Amino acid sequence: MKNSILLASVILASFFAEAQSNSSLDTIFANDQKNVSLFFPNPIRQGIVGSENFVFTYNREKEQYFGLLQAKPGNASSLLIVNSDGSIFSYIVSYKEQLEKLNYFVPQSQSIGFEQPKFTEKSDSTNVANLFTDKTFYYERFCSFLLNRKQRIGSIQKRKNGIVLSLENIVFDKEELYFVIKIENKSTLDYDLNFLDISVQTRKQGKKKSLQRISQLPNFKFNLPNKVVKKEIKRMVYVLPKFSLGNDKMVILELNEKNGERNLKLKVSNNFINNPN
Repeated sequence: MKNSILLASVILASFFAEAQSNSSLDTIFANDQKNVSLFFPNPIRQGIVGSENFVFTYNREKEQYFGLLQAKPGNASSLLIVNSDGSIFSYIVSYKEQLEKLNYFVPQSQSIGFEQPKFTEKSDSTNVANLFTDKTFYYERFCSFLLNRKQRIGSIQKRKNGIVLSLENIVFDKEELYFVIKIENKSTLDYDLNFLDISVQTRKQGKKKSLQRISQLPNFKFNLPNKVVKKEIKRMVYVLPKFSLGNDKMVILELNEKNGERNLKLKVSNNFINNPN
C-alpha cells in the first residue's frame, strides 16, 4: 500500500516536471461553499487530488465531460485528470474564500501529455498505465474521500461499557459497497481490537428455525486500527462486493476485543443495505 502511494508520488512529480517544462501550471481556486465546475474535451476517466482537503467528484459509473471541485482551508495541492482518450491534465489547486471563477472550460491544448508511457524498455517498475488502473490506489483515494464527507445513512450504533460501534454510511460504487464505520472509546481503558467482521444473518422465524450467519469477506479494508485508546475515535472503511438482502436477512457488524469482554454486535436492517448512498 505504501509502495503504491510512493510510486504515485514519483510519477505525479514527473508529470508536474514535464508540465512545467512546457508551460507554467495553472492554479484553480475552490472553497467549501460553492462547486467549481471543470469541463474537459473528452470524458473523465480518473481524477486524483494530492491532499485530503480537496475533493474532486465525477461520474464513476458513466463517463462524463465535467467534474466538481471543492476545498477546505489548507495548503495548496495538485489535481491530476485523465481523460477517456488517455490525455492528462495537471493543475495546482488552492483554497480561496472568495471565488472569482466557478466554471473552467479546458481546451485540449492544456494537456501535458498522454497516459501511454513513452519508453519501450522492459522494467520491473509499474508503468503509468498500470498505476491509474491499480485497484488498491483507487480504493485508497475513494475511501479517504468518504471519510472526509459528512454524509450519513442514519443513526445505527451499539454501545457497551463505554465502547460505541457505529455504521455511518453505506455507499455504492462500481459494483461494490463501501461501509463507513466508527469506533469510539469513551471509557478510561484502551481498546485492543481483535477483529471487526461483517456477516449476513438470517432472521429467526419460529422456535424450530436456527440462526444462520455467513461472513462477508471484504475486498479491501481502509484505516482499520489495532487499538483505540481511551477517549479516541477511529473511523474506517470496509469494501465488499455488492449484495442485496431479503426481508428475512440482516447484516451484523461484530466488534471483538483482544483479551477482553467488551464485544459488540451491531444489527443493520436490510433496508439500509438495499438502499445505499
